[in-house]
Amino acid sequence: MDYYGLMVHTHRLLMAALAAALLTGTVAVVAQPVAAKGNAQRGATAAKTAETESNAALDAELFYEVLLGEMTIQSGDPGSGYALMLEAARRSNDEKLYRRAADIALQARSGDAALQAANAWKEARPQSRDANRYVLQILVALNRVADSAGPLKQELAQTAVQAKAASFQALPQIYRRVSDKTLAASVVEQALAEDLASSTTGAAAWTAVGRMRLLANDKAGALDAAQRAQQLDPISDGPALLALELLDARTAQADAVAARYFAGKPSPALRAAYARVLVNLQRNEDSLQQLQAATSEKPDFAEAWLMQAALQFQLKQLPQAQKSLEQFETLVQAAPQGDARRAGLSQAYLLRAQIAERRGDYEAADAWLNRIDSPQDMFSAQSQRAFLLGRQGKLAQARALLQTLPVAGPDDERMKLLAEVQLLRDAGQYREAYALQGKAVAQFPDDNELLYDHAMLADKAGQPEAMERLLRQLMARQPDYHHAYNALGYSLAERGIRLEEAKELIQKALEFAPQDPFITDSLGWVEFRLGNRTEAARLLNLAFKSRPDAEIAAHLGEVLWSLGDKEQARSIWKQGQQLNADNDTLRETLKRLGAGL
Repeated sequence: MDYYGLMVHTHRLLMAALAAALLTGTVAVVAQPVAAKGNAQRGATAAKTAETESNAALDAELFYEVLLGEMTIQSGDPGSGYALMLEAARRSNDEKLYRRAADIALQARSGDAALQAANAWKEARPQSRDANRYVLQILVALNRVADSAGPLKQELAQTAVQAKAASFQALPQIYRRVSDKTLAASVVEQALAEDLASSTTGAAAWTAVGRMRLLANDKAGALDAAQRAQQLDPISDGPALLALELLDARTAQADAVAARYFAGKPSPALRAAYARVLVNLQRNEDSLQQLQAATSEKPDFAEAWLMQAALQFQLKQLPQAQKSLEQFETLVQAAPQGDARRAGLSQAYLLRAQIAERRGDYEAADAWLNRIDSPQDMFSAQSQRAFLLGRQGKLAQARALLQTLPVAGPDDERMKLLAEVQLLRDAGQYREAYALQGKAVAQFPDDNELLYDHAMLADKAGQPEAMERLLRQLMARQPDYHHAYNALGYSLAERGIRLEEAKELIQKALEFAPQDPFITDSLGWVEFRLGNRTEAARLLNLAFKSRPDAEIAAHLGEVLWSLGDKEQARSIWKQGQQLNADNDTLRETLKRLGAGL
């Protein structure tokens, strides 16, 4: 840049900085006295004039320092610009300049310098919330968790009571990236000490502590905090929502916290959230109860009607599912075009098609599928149409339809392959399904769910050695994958080999999922194979009470039959038939034992 260009550039910077300084009050605009009246006034005016001239000199010097700092930053030297800005802030005691100095350091990724500026700001203005917040945030960003305790306590002390709950909710977000999350949880708990004991803020404070403990993977501590919070405020949403996150660990106490809250009258939206968690835990009947309560309390809650219909279909309550769908469709069709709720119509039509298919009305099922015109749901519709063809024995036609479906990326390709695998599985073509699943595993080698399904198909295809190899590979990759331990243990028990090893594998699975009824069923079955029939009956009774299922009924009935309680065995088997008369294990058991019902 030539000399003239440099002068023009400097002039522009001067004008910009001057305008900013005038707006922020950095530079004072001094009014000169118009006239002096009397000797006394002349003396006072002279003194004021001298003070004004001194302030003007200081303001001019400060203005120059701020301007020079900004120009230095613009020229690519943020370190020098920061030093000038911090010096200007100290001399003027101006909060805006302290903030600017800290921001310069942050933009230059110099955390220590930013902390120096923020600390200087706080020393100059001890009660400034902005200064304290800067110190807190920078300390956390620098991973100096222990040092953040003081600023955190000051911030909470300066927060109005009515705003504290919102502040508490933000704490896990503030500390989410620190390396020592256990220490962070301890720091937060200490800072909240007074609020934890308060009847007004205690529930929100304990919920925040619980979330901090959950962030540190301390599930037992998080549960304790949720229980304490609920004791202080039984109708608070916070403890219940925290308990919902802990339900994944299959913790009975977390279930009690959630159940206690939802026994009252929470919002229907929260009931729906609880229902989703229960579905993930395979507690479909409990989930349905929550959805029925939600639709009763809020009849225009369209999403809950659709979820309710899906669960009723899964539980083979077809007339009820159809009524729920009719209610959903009535609500959605009354909504304006473009309403987000209308997107659920495709899902409703898919469910309608499944209901018609279950009733054997393939023509009606196809008609419902033809009503789906959403591009996002077209893949699901065509897949369902392929399954309809498969149910009618047109397997080659069904496979051809799936193979011609267009794909937009790897996810679609995966879904397409798995749909064809399921088609073959439904048709009893296990060897072909196993081979095709192998292609999916090769394309997505890191997908543990695919690897597990591949192992299960190996068993169905009559290749137990391959199944064991795949399951052990999965255990090595993910040591807490309890399904793998359970599957291998059950397979060994079913074949009557290495029974002690089978028992150890199943017990290992129970360590990871102690409340899982299907793993309890496996343990009961291996005890039966070991000859421990009384213990087997006890375990299988527990499993069946926890989760009524046709396969568990088959096992429990056989154990009771072997104990001579044939009447009770037949009763259990009849219940199993009502649950699923087509279950292979139940049908094979009845045939083998000659137990006609």
